[in-house]
Amino acid sequence: MRTLYLDYNATTPIAPVVQEAMLPFLSEHYGNPSSNHSLGRASFEAVAYARENIAELLGCSTEEIFFTSGGSESNNLAIKGITLRKFPHTRGHVVISAVEHPSVSEPAHYLQRLGFEVSVVKCDRTGLIKVDEFQAALRPNTCLTSVIHANNEIGTVQPIRALADLCQQREIPFHTDASQSVGKLPVSVDELGVDLLTIAGHKMYAPKGVGVLFVRRGIALEPLIHGGGQEGGLRSGTENVSHIVGLGRAAQLILSHQSELAPRLMLLRDRLESQLAEGLGPGMTTNGHPQQRLPNTLSINFPDVSGAELLRRIPELLASTGSACHSSQHSLSTTLTAIGLDAEIAQGTVRLSVGWFTTEEEVDRAANLLLTTWENMI
Repeated sequence: MRTLYLDYNATTPIAPVVQEAMLPFLSEHYGNPSSNHSLGRASFEAVAYARENIAELLGCSTEEIFFTSGGSESNNLAIKGITLRKFPHTRGHVVISAVEHPSVSEPAHYLQRLGFEVSVVKCDRTGLIKVDEFQAALRPNTCLTSVIHANNEIGTVQPIRALADLCQQREIPFHTDASQSVGKLPVSVDELGVDLLTIAGHKMYAPKGVGVLFVRRGIALEPLIHGGGQEGGLRSGTENVSHIVGLGRAAQLILSHQSELAPRLMLLRDRLESQLAEGLGPGMTTNGHPQQRLPNTLSINFPDVSGAELLRRIPELLASTGSACHSSQHSLSTTLTAIGLDAEIAQGTVRLSVGWFTTEEEVDRAANLLLTTWENMI
């Protein structure tokens, strides 16, 4: 059975050129980057080169790039690092949005348990948070704001520049989780105006277990991991050289194809959406902003069926639902709850996300399988 992979928002396959770049650092180039001999220097130089590639992709200085174990660690480092550095003994105020990834919302809840106040800015039906409501949430003791760049479920892209400008006027650090947007959209830290930005390697054709936190010069963080002082003392521990090399090579790949990335993904996504719309008819609805969304993401509500059961009946199609299952009880995801999606409609939600290696033939086949199976279920 030939599988159809339409779950690129969950993770991406490692690009062949990325694998090729990594292999020498899994075999002959095994030195510790801190070692002062030829093997160590080779690893040190490889990490430095990867840092240059990431910095070029984001449009920043190499001194502002810090490697981590992935998006979750980067988000935790940004949120806890800022707040605990600025308020080691007293407590401040944090602002996040209602559509954050758990690696942002859960650290915020952790800070709440420590005594910090946390404001959650709501969104509209399309998943967009309103700039004026965000502004109203800011206080004199706000020490950090964090708003996701693009939502992983419905793809809505937030007005990050406008939000960051409001924070800059008040000298409040602004963080964005760009795990879903880097590799799908051009991302420049200066154009966004952010102070901190998160990247996850496995969302951009690099391996799992590696990520980046961009920290603008002048922003001070309290480290989460103390030790040998690697990554400028911000993230101690011997560097994961092979994965860092892979992430750097993925950044090169993205940069070289930047102009064609979004248009190609959008063509595939729209092709899939139009075929499903034709087959499902007026009962079909979608989630996310119609324009301000990731070019590869389609969150669609199949009427009168369970999305989980629909996908279960098509084992060759690898995709995700918009609901999470807890203790055998179906409950709405945080995002679908935040946009106010009716629970009955949400049970039919399926997230389909295309990527670099998706073909038109795969899109057509997936649409046919989904429609045929849906018709047999209703």
